[in-house]
Amino acid sequence: MGAQLRVYKRRIRSVTATKKITKAMEMIAASRVVKAQRKVAASAPYATELTRAVTAVGTGSNTKHPLTTEAESATRSAVLLLTSDRGLAGAFNSNAIKAAELLTARLEAEGKEVDTYIVGRRGLAHYNFRERKVVESWSGFTDEPTYADAKKVAAPLIEAIETATEDGGVDELHIVYTEFVSMMTQNAVDGRLLPLRLEEVAEEAPKGEILPLYEFEPSAEDVLDALLPRYVESRIYNALLQSAASKHAATRRAMKSATDNAGDLITTLSRLANAARQAEITQEISEIVGGSAALADATAGSDK
Repeated sequence: MGAQLRVYKRRIRSVTATKKITKAMEMIAASRVVKAQRKVAASAPYATELTRAVTAVGTGSNTKHPLTTEAESATRSAVLLLTSDRGLAGAFNSNAIKAAELLTARLEAEGKEVDTYIVGRRGLAHYNFRERKVVESWSGFTDEPTYADAKKVAAPLIEAIETATEDGGVDELHIVYTEFVSMMTQNAVDGRLLPLRLEEVAEEAPKGEILPLYEFEPSAEDVLDALLPRYVESRIYNALLQSAASKHAATRRAMKSATDNAGDLITTLSRLANAARQAEITQEISEIVGGSAALADATAGSDK
């Protein structure tokens, strides 16, 4: 019994130490997600207004540009997958990876060749383990992305969309990331960045709103050339921020669940330890009583 009691006490100490760690990680994630939420809210208006400006230029001119014009027969697509560098976030990474795989399968079913770009060590490890080709990857900034990180990610994608497909370029650019809805809800979504669907942007605008009119100097094509990198960078930056906020929220939820489970396990182990201690005390009392009775019987026999 003594050995069993020591085992329970050792496990209680171990689980208690783990509970302290998960509680600390929960509090850290909770503080980070608030900061990430603020960054998402700050970046959204710029990305939205830039999209509206591109839409206005695209609808106000007849210029064929990779930003607004779809290829007659698209043959190659690029998919940018946003994951995290670290785990301990529940199903955060697996949901994003699953959404990317579904998108890739859909594009391949349409007869398109898919080039995959990945942000985050978790997504890269998943693809490397399955020996799937990754054109380029980035890591080290998923917890707190900056606009400079977004520019670094956007550069090869912009180059690919501007290059002809026969020279290794792509006709479409898709992105898969985790959208931050609330502290309890984060959804893995996919969307097409390029070419921009002008009709969809028009439908999202408030009813009755009239897009601004522009005069192009020197030309609409030059304006679109200047807007293309800004648009891609802002969209990727906003997606990186949403993915970071979602990851912190998922980590907070996972660590809270781990802390609660550790508390329940400590309670269960404490009860088992108490039962083992009571059994040990009962056994010792029984041995003392038995020994006393045997001694009394021996004494009575010697008196006779």
